Amino acid sequence: MCERIFPRWKKEQIVFILSTAVAAFSSYFCMYAFRKPFTVANYAQAEELFGLDFKSVLIIAQVVGYAVSKFIGIRVIAEMSTAHRGKAILLLVMASQVALITFALLPDDVKWVALFFNGLPLGMIWGLVFSYLEGRRTTEILAAILSVSFIVSTGVVKSAGLFIMLHLGVNEYWMPAATGLLFTVPLFLSVRWLASTPAPSIRDIGERRKRQPMSHHDRLTLISYYFTGLACLTLAYMLLSAIRDFSDNFATELWQELGYGDAPGIFAVSSIYASLVVLILLGCVMWINNHFRALMVNHIMVVAGFVGMGVSSLLFQQGILSGLSWMISLTVSIYLAYVPFNCIVFERLVCLVNVRANAGFLIYIADAAGYAGGVAILLFKSGFEGDVSWVHFLIDSAYFVSIIGMVLMLSAATFFRRRLAGGTHNTLKDAPGTLKDAPGRAF
Repeated sequence: MCERIFPRWKKEQIVFILSTAVAAFSSYFCMYAFRKPFTVANYAQAEELFGLDFKSVLIIAQVVGYAVSKFIGIRVIAEMSTAHRGKAILLLVMASQVALITFALLPDDVKWVALFFNGLPLGMIWGLVFSYLEGRRTTEILAAILSVSFIVSTGVVKSAGLFIMLHLGVNEYWMPAATGLLFTVPLFLSVRWLASTPAPSIRDIGERRKRQPMSHHDRLTLISYYFTGLACLTLAYMLLSAIRDFSDNFATELWQELGYGDAPGIFAVSSIYASLVVLILLGCVMWINNHFRALMVNHIMVVAGFVGMGVSSLLFQQGILSGLSWMISLTVSIYLAYVPFNCIVFERLVCLVNVRANAGFLIYIADAAGYAGGVAILLFKSGFEGDVSWVHFLIDSAYFVSIIGMVLMLSAATFFRRRLAGGTHNTLKDAPGTLKDAPGRAF
């Protein structure tokens, strides 16, 4: 059946895609059980800290740790060898579980310290998992499936955390560690499976470049030559990360304000809708063989996501969309713009440059800036806009991100079109993966 649907794919290729995609998906899915469940609790009985509500302090502490991890990961992910990735994933996630146990034991006024150390190791997991997937002819479909993991998992693990509190009687401080414990064995099995992934084939290397660890000189060369375009992409991603993290971390408050506070499954339902749409659209990019054309299509998809944020929020304000429809539409739009940054945009860009590069390095530059923006928006909402409702703040943020994001992405597309599409503009000679030598077939 599969070979009739995909006649160009051999049985071995189909098995490889399914096996590797499931291993990567489940590895990153399990990681979310150690990061997100604590956000489903309200911590209503806890006192304010540093002039902010208790939950905001916890979220900010974790996001700061996660952001610091991203900055560390710029170098670590760029230089990490294949042999050490699996062990690194397990050690980092288990360190975060120790922090969750510490969170339950510490007094309220210092629990935020445990959340900082919970986020600190987890920020490098995405880059380590994605490193197994990049540089392959099938990277798009593998990355699209991997990306679904953080769309689906954030809702599922929150629903699991809420279930543990409501039906198993675990209090809100022990619930995060209990949820992590539930996913520990699946994590170890998934990472072991992922670590057995074969290296890219000779044909993969020929069509997508060999991905090697980057030296300090390699990193500076890549950034200096493509600085303008990378800066626009990074700023756009910063906005996306901020609104995505805000809507995700305060999903409980948003759903309660919209009237869905007593439905544990609502997190998973909204995430599943988003994942299906994004998976289908991103999977289609795999069939675009020309690297530059694929890069531009991804820019268009990101712009479409920015447009969707603004339009869905406007329709909700006008009473045309219900609260449920708006949250689903907004989630789909955010991830339609957000996911390409985590895999496909930088994967195709690396194919077009003529310096030693890997996608993980560029992803972590954007991620570091993105989580710094997430901290900024959390501080703004909690410290300066405390009287504004969660829903109204999200609507205003969606308008701002939509407009500025579109401008930045169109500017980036213009820069890369001039630098990469026209041979007279590209001073890096004989760049593999440019339009003149882009491969003609996916397999």
